[in-house]
Amino acid sequence: MFSALPKARFWALLLLLSAAFSLPLDLLHLPAALLLGPMLGGIVMGVRGHRLAIAKPVYSLAQSLIGLMVAAAISANLLHSLLSDAWLYLAIILGVLVVSSLLGWLLCKGPWLPGTTGLWGIYPGAASAMVVMAEGSANADVRLVALMQYLRVLMVAITASLVAHFATELPPGAATAAAASSALWPGLWVTLLLALGITFAGRRTGFPSGPLLLAMVIGAALHLGLGYQLVLPKWLLAMAYATLGWHVGLGFTRGTLKTARRALLPIILAIVFLMALCAGIGYLLVRFLGIDPLTAYLATSPGGMDAIAIISAGTHVDISFVMAMQTLRFLLVLMFGPSLARFLAKRFEGKHPLSGG
Repeated sequence: MFSALPKARFWALLLLLSAAFSLPLDLLHLPAALLLGPMLGGIVMGVRGHRLAIAKPVYSLAQSLIGLMVAAAISANLLHSLLSDAWLYLAIILGVLVVSSLLGWLLCKGPWLPGTTGLWGIYPGAASAMVVMAEGSANADVRLVALMQYLRVLMVAITASLVAHFATELPPGAATAAAASSALWPGLWVTLLLALGITFAGRRTGFPSGPLLLAMVIGAALHLGLGYQLVLPKWLLAMAYATLGWHVGLGFTRGTLKTARRALLPIILAIVFLMALCAGIGYLLVRFLGIDPLTAYLATSPGGMDAIAIISAGTHVDISFVMAMQTLRFLLVLMFGPSLARFLAKRFEGKHPLSGG
């Protein structure tokens, strides 16, 4: 029992740090303040060497709740939008995938990262899947792959939140339709039981972000098909946001940052270039298709999908369009990213100066 006391103190410190970061961000009406605050608190704890981690079932439950929140805010035009503009989505996402592969290729050719690490680390979306795939490559440093993936998520979340803050003015008391629901206890228990069932089913599939995607599908079917209003009070969503933020933030450790010290600048530049490319694609959507600028920016931001969902829910954007783009990109990266990475990785196996070959 006494051995658990230090860890309990660390969790208490993490809560205090998260609140300290979240409060000023919330006072500034920054979207996703309840995500960014815990994320920053987690980074402080991780870099200071405190070994804390979010249990996988808890993280999956948070994903399920975020997926249900998105489903409650999705309009009936999502399917129509997907079918009518599928060619547009596919062209944009495949373009991002090709450019990501080229960036990974350049990172592998340079002297900054060992072996094929740059290939696995640069793909937007499916962060956990890329880390798992990289473990099967003898020429990749999984720690650096994880750092690249979660650093991208962190940079995108902060940038998207700032863009959303300056691009919109959220009136006092505004909230998502899901969060504004009357928190009646019977409805809340139904939502919690539904989230737990989705979490169990999503984890059983073994599909990365399975609970999030499954919750979006089932929640949308209940919301649009049966007209059932999911009850998701703000305090429950805040817990889900914090869990996601801690999951990302605690992934940053002092040891990984020391290992990545030489490669940190090229990694950041590659991520910035990828974000700029996606923002440029968003501009084309605004220029030629008349899509709302913030909607286009969030729709084309290179992940993470759950963080973008939280930011979108706190702003006045077309969440159907945003999540359609984010979901399709996630699925396409998951389908073709590993194959492309393996194909390019074979070209580097045993040839890279830092690979030991």
